[in-house]
Amino acid sequence: MTGLGRAAMGRKTTKLGAWVRQESATVCETRVFDVLRQRSRSPRTGQPHDFFVLETGDWVNIVPVTADDQVVLIRQFRHGIEDFTLEIPGGMVDDTDASPLVAAGREMLEETGYGSDDIVPLGSIHPNPAIQANHCHSFLARNAERRADPTFEGTEETEVVLEPLTRIPDLIRDGSITHALVVVAFHWLGLRPEASP
Repeated sequence: MTGLGRAAMGRKTTKLGAWVRQESATVCETRVFDVLRQRSRSPRTGQPHDFFVLETGDWVNIVPVTADDQVVLIRQFRHGIEDFTLEIPGGMVDDTDASPLVAAGREMLEETGYGSDDIVPLGSIHPNPAIQANHCHSFLARNAERRADPTFEGTEETEVVLEPLTRIPDLIRDGSITHALVVVAFHWLGLRPEASP
């Protein structure tokens, strides 16, 4: 079932009314997202209210697992927390990407130098539906292998870290992995035993 199908199904099970958008205007444009001011009318009171939404393309992340069950992680500096994080490869779906799966494979190769001929989808979520409409698509790369050196564009720089797949729950519990979308990807992996390496 598509994301839109699930959303429609959710609306059918509620007595709440949908807000009606009356106008929308871009108030800020950046390289990564635009900020929109949307004026919508309350279905309960009929009163208009302003909401601010981040408009951005879809995202991907990918769990690369080698033939000997090592997860290919990356360490990088994140400016939101001004510290380093331990993550899986990921990024935006570019206009030139034929699909989110293609984007995930590209991001994995660029950020880690690892590639795979066996990439399968794990699931898709809304990262923050309160202020964003985009999706984050998660994938698993089975039998990932080193094929090249990572390629850095612009401000991006990563360090490859290999960890046994069995250690991932401990890395999440002890706070070594804190990125919410990374935790979701590993959760998807746990929910899909048929997709496991």
